[in-house]
Amino acid sequence: MIPVCEPSISKREEELVIDCLRTGWISSAGKYIDLFEESWAAYCGMGHGIAVSSGTAALQISVRLLDLKPGDEVIMPSFTIISCAQAVTECGGVPVLVDSDPVNWQMDVSQIRQKISPKTRAIMVVHIYGHPADMSPIMDLAEEFGLKVIEDAAEAHGAEYKGRKCGGMGDISVFSFYANKLITTGEGGMVLTRSDELGEKARDLRNLCFQKSRRFYHEDLGYNFRMTNIQAALGVAQFERIDQIVERKRSIAKAYWDRLKDATGIVLPVEEPWGRSVYWVYGIVLETVTRMNNEQFSQRLFVQGVDTRPFFLGMHEQPVFHKMGLFVNEKYPVAERLARQGLYLPTGLTIKENEIDQVCNAVRRGLM
Repeated sequence: MIPVCEPSISKREEELVIDCLRTGWISSAGKYIDLFEESWAAYCGMGHGIAVSSGTAALQISVRLLDLKPGDEVIMPSFTIISCAQAVTECGGVPVLVDSDPVNWQMDVSQIRQKISPKTRAIMVVHIYGHPADMSPIMDLAEEFGLKVIEDAAEAHGAEYKGRKCGGMGDISVFSFYANKLITTGEGGMVLTRSDELGEKARDLRNLCFQKSRRFYHEDLGYNFRMTNIQAALGVAQFERIDQIVERKRSIAKAYWDRLKDATGIVLPVEEPWGRSVYWVYGIVLETVTRMNNEQFSQRLFVQGVDTRPFFLGMHEQPVFHKMGLFVNEKYPVAERLARQGLYLPTGLTIKENEIDQVCNAVRRGLM
C-alpha cells in the first residue's frame, strides 16, 4: 500500500535529538526550543515565535490573544479542519463562515465584507492544502474595519503570497508540525506574532500563566501547551533543509500534473499567479461526469494498493456545531462539492517515481 504521507527523517535529525538527550535538557527548556522559535519566526518575517505542543494548541492560544467577549465573531472558511472553529467556540466566540473559491479552494474573499458585523473581531485565514489564500483584499478589509488577522499556515510551510511567506502577514499566525507536515516534530506547533505584548502573553498562556516573580500566583488561566526540547531539536534539523523539502514537494506535484493533466473526469489543483504553493497534499476533485463521490473513488484506488484521504467536511455540516445552534440551515455549495468530490493522493517525501506511476495508473483505471 502506498501511504498518503510519511515523514522523511535524516541522520541530522538523529544527531540533534541524541545531542539533546545527552545534555539532559529533554523537557520544555533548552537551546533547541530557543533556536527553533527564532529560526522559524525569522524565516516567516515575524518577531516572536512561541513553540507549543500542537497546531491545535497554537490555534487556541491565538484566539485567546484576541480577548473575545461572549458573542464576538471570527470570520473563517467553512472548508477547513474543525480545530479552527473549535478554538473560537472554546473562547466564547462565534465562528462566521464563508464559502470557498471554486478554483483555488481557498476562502472566498468576495464574501467576507458581507459577513462583517459590529461583533466581528477577527478574520481567520486558512491556507488550504499548501496554497496561499488571497491575502491583499483580506488585509485591506481588516485595516478598514479594525480587525485582527489570524493566519492558519499549518499546511503551508514555505508557501508564498506575492513573495511573502505564509504566516508572515497577519497579526498572529499558527503552524502545525504534526508528522504529516513538511516540517515535523512528531507533534508540535508554533504561534508567531510581531507584537511584543502578544508574544509575552502567548508565552504565559502556553505555560499555565506562571508569573516570573511569583511562580504559583496566577492572575489568568493558561494551558500546559509546552513543546519539549527533544521535539524542537527535531524541528531545528528539519528546518535546516526546508528549501529542499519545499522543492521536493513541488517536484512531486509536477510529476502528478505531467501524468494526469489530460485525464478526463478530474480537476487538478491550480497555482495562482500571485501564489507559490508547497502542495502539502496533492488534491484532485472528481467531476460530475464520473458519477462517483470521493468515497467510491477512494475504494477503487484502495483495492489497487493506493491509500487516499477525503477532503475536509465543512464546518457548517458538522453535527457537533448544530447541537450548539451554529450554522443551522447554512449552505456553502463549493465547500460541499469539495467535501464530497475531493480527495488527495500520496505525496510523502519518500515517494518514488515508480510509485507515482502506480498511483496515476490507478487513478486512470479508477475513472473508467
